[in-house]
Amino acid sequence: MKVGPALSILAQPGVPDVALYNEHMPLGDLAEPLGFDSLFALEHHFTGYSMSPSPLQMLSYYAGRTKKITLGTCVIVLPWHDPIRVAEQIALLDVMSGGRTLMGFGRGAASIEYEGFRIPMEEARPRFVESAQLIIKALTEESFDWNGEFYKIPRVAIRPRPISHPERRFYASSVSPESAEVMAKLGFGMLIVMQNEWAKAAEDVHKYRAMIQGVGHTPRPPIVLTNVACAPTREEAREWAMKYLSEKWDSIDNHYHFSDGHLGEVKGYESYGKLAKTYTKMKDESFRTKATDFYLSIQIVGTPDDCIQQIGELRRLTGTDHLVTEFSFGSMPHHLAEMNMRLFAEKVLPVLQRDAAFQGIIDPLAQHSDAGEDRLFAPA
Repeated sequence: MKVGPALSILAQPGVPDVALYNEHMPLGDLAEPLGFDSLFALEHHFTGYSMSPSPLQMLSYYAGRTKKITLGTCVIVLPWHDPIRVAEQIALLDVMSGGRTLMGFGRGAASIEYEGFRIPMEEARPRFVESAQLIIKALTEESFDWNGEFYKIPRVAIRPRPISHPERRFYASSVSPESAEVMAKLGFGMLIVMQNEWAKAAEDVHKYRAMIQGVGHTPRPPIVLTNVACAPTREEAREWAMKYLSEKWDSIDNHYHFSDGHLGEVKGYESYGKLAKTYTKMKDESFRTKATDFYLSIQIVGTPDDCIQQIGELRRLTGTDHLVTEFSFGSMPHHLAEMNMRLFAEKVLPVLQRDAAFQGIIDPLAQHSDAGEDRLFAPA
């Protein structure tokens, strides 16, 4: 089983952005020496919610500082970009890294980001589909042209050519059933941001496997993105998680504005409307504590042995063979984040990479879920 940290850099009041970057970038430098298999970069804009406006640029930095680890995105939000530029950047990173790329894509859910890029949000889904198709074509054909709804492109060629077929390692995060259908048709692997009961995630994996097989593609094990609090004692791990993960709710709503319900009126985002009820109730301290308790229960929290057991169960249910881990979240001090990451690397990572229980492919079966309507949706 493969594991790789994701660099999520949350702006903090009174702390210069450069100071936060100076703390987080060394965590990325630790990934390869500590034995991790991969390193992931996110994409967000304008509010300081995970300050990473150019994941491919960030990964290019680490391409020159590493030799072996896979460099991945979770995710590039395709509707905000010229797809030809994205294809060029993927090809260049593929060449510079020696083929160590793994690309995750998404369509985004923050209206402030769509407004900032002057892209109508109701065009998100068709723009995503056309961009994804274009990127695949650009990376696989020596030269190509295109006559689509959003892009008219004369015959051109992407240079340098990629060296490792990066298009065969494309994944996408999917929340709505409509998006899942689109991504299955494209043949993308499934990237799960852990935000609901693991049994519900297993159901989603099972449905997606059937969907992707139904359109003639071979399903791949999903990649799972989760927060990790690994500490010498359960009490310490839970204390870290309760304190710093609970800060997510305000930063999420400040960025996405789920509580005002506006997404329910946006074409293609109607299923997000029900989040308004949940995020409005976050103002109530008792509900917030309850929500945080639940959120902790679906992340990886505990001693190294606890983490191994939890990841084993997550793998059994979902069939994942690649875990993307956030070791720093909220306003967690740098020394705690590094302690978290180092303890996981020392005690948990070798088991996941070498123990027979974490080898091979698992074909998950659908699991019964009692998930209610008040889903949290805590995005990356």
